[in-house]
Amino acid sequence: MHRRQFLRVTGGGVVLAATAGCSTALPAEALAAWQGPSAGEQDVRRWILSYAILAPHSHNLQSWRVDLRTPGEILLYCDLTRLLPQTDPFSRQILMSQGTFLELLDLAARERGQRAEITLFPAGEFGPERPDERPVARIVLRPDAAVTRDPLFAQILRRRTNREAYEARLPEPAAIRAVLQATDGQPFRVDVTRGDAAELAAHRAIAAEAWRLELTTPRTLMESYHYLRIGPREIAAHRDGISLNSPMVRFADAVGLFDRTQTPAPDDANVRRQIEDFQGKLAATPAFYWLVSEGNGRVAQVQAGRAYVRAQLAATAQGLSMQPLSQALQEYPEQAGPYARVHALLQAPAPRFTVQMWARIGHAPAIAPSPRRGLPAQLMA
Repeated sequence: MHRRQFLRVTGGGVVLAATAGCSTALPAEALAAWQGPSAGEQDVRRWILSYAILAPHSHNLQSWRVDLRTPGEILLYCDLTRLLPQTDPFSRQILMSQGTFLELLDLAARERGQRAEITLFPAGEFGPERPDERPVARIVLRPDAAVTRDPLFAQILRRRTNREAYEARLPEPAAIRAVLQATDGQPFRVDVTRGDAAELAAHRAIAAEAWRLELTTPRTLMESYHYLRIGPREIAAHRDGISLNSPMVRFADAVGLFDRTQTPAPDDANVRRQIEDFQGKLAATPAFYWLVSEGNGRVAQVQAGRAYVRAQLAATAQGLSMQPLSQALQEYPEQAGPYARVHALLQAPAPRFTVQMWARIGHAPAIAPSPRRGLPAQLMA
């Protein structure tokens, strides 16, 4: 064990020396979708969907399947091969990600003077255990001169899920108001911490413990490992998942010091570093956002996703970043403690209430967008 740690540390030094000139930029083809639809796109549905596929999705799985075979109609399905059975056993987060897609679709439709008539679960709602092959939504587009454009549309290409360290300064009150007002009139309770030291400490402690549990529970860590994309070749080939492109990680993976086929030991140095790194980010986080629903049905989950992405777009417009803290909201047994604590902290006793979203919010450095598979990869034949 000591020799393995020594190799990691000294190897890191060699990597830094040998790869100082290596680029960390993501492959251009993996980011092409962020250019928006092509100038010559004639099909309004494809134009709209080119924005919808840029929605945030847990683990960046992009579990959207789209059927355009009926003229004037869009059917949205959940890709059942792109689920997270270990960390998201009931697919609550997957359904929220269907909602983020639908909200961006609606914003893009409005931009083109189209009224998107969205019917959720037209063939019946999924049960509480898992999604199935029935559609999530049917969307019919109708030209409507009375449709109003939404200013949040302008933020779609700028939106990022920012996992970097945030500045310690509090977001401006006007900016927080704009984020909260983005979901006015929707059946959710939303709020943001106001700088109270004890409250912030409670948020940070729960988030840190939930992160530790996910990294030290073998099956949940392996689920994340399955979606790691290391280096330009893997990132370009998959265009999804969790992208790692630093020279150090690429070198460690190439020489076998980063084994994705088995879980590390509980005291593994890399795991400890990840835990410590995230604790440092939490310690600097100036504020936390949350969104609570009454009940936890599939419709509520989809609508919560729509509400969250509106909040994130509003934050983008205000120069703020957001990162979901999904670990404590996950419903596998090891997270029962953090799950109960965050629900108690936010005065949302389960099962009557569900914390659908909990996120860091603040000022952060600019980052590149995440890879996207592109619309053709998500269209049904």
